[in-house]
Amino acid sequence: MKLSNFQSMDPHLLVGLVNTALRNDFEDLEDLVATHDLDKESLEQKLSDAGYAYVASINQFRSAGTSSD
Repeated sequence: MKLSNFQSMDPHLLVGLVNTALRNDFEDLEDLVATHDLDKESLEQKLSDAGYAYVASINQFRSAGTSSD
């Protein structure tokens, strides 16, 4: 799946795709959005609306109620 179509994706599928890409291929969220030419704020908002937040210290989106430890 192309991340450029993230706006139409189910957010729970999207978070898995994004986290896999972050883990395997990218230094951080900035690197991912630059490489895929994505609007970072739109991506973060879509995932935030589904209850996910980016945690820079672990380079992943996590459920907003989940601790990063």
